Amino acid sequence: MELLLALAVITAVIIFGALISLGNERQRRAIDELREQVVLWAIQDLRIKREHLALEVQVEDPLAWLNQVVARVAGENMVLTVSEFFEDPQVLVCTTGDSRKVALSPASPKDVRRFQQAARSKLSRVGNVHPLMNLPRNAKILELSILNGGMLFDRELEIAWRGLTGKGFSHAERLWTYLLMK
Repeated sequence: MELLLALAVITAVIIFGALISLGNERQRRAIDELREQVVLWAIQDLRIKREHLALEVQVEDPLAWLNQVVARVAGENMVLTVSEFFEDPQVLVCTTGDSRKVALSPASPKDVRRFQQAARSKLSRVGNVHPLMNLPRNAKILELSILNGGMLFDRELEIAWRGLTGKGFSHAERLWTYLLMK
């Protein structure tokens, strides 16, 4: 009798646990769907606002714009001056007021690792002078995007990049900043 009662209690606990798990899973799916709808709404709302502002996009001073965006994300005003530009992958090298180097590139850290491996395997001459080839491990990496660079960051970036380098931007929506320590 006690054994039968114990089995009934264990079975009831297992059944209730399964029902609770199924209910939780259904709620999780509903919350995920709701979150996805909110994200889609926010993206569409942002697109509408951007379209109104996009007609007026101008970057009068590309270097000042770049300084402002980097300062906002890095948390310090670095007073950047352009020193050189590299292609494949595109990198704009700047120096700060305290003689540090800053490399700005649409190449993500993952792309940089691939570039470094390919350059080493080919023993590339260009790879030895390219600033991303010899990127130190202690380089502070910052991602500049529409989320932290401003609502029209990607459109302003195209204009500023062309103004600073004379070249078109490689259709990236992010700009990676590699702060090279002394």
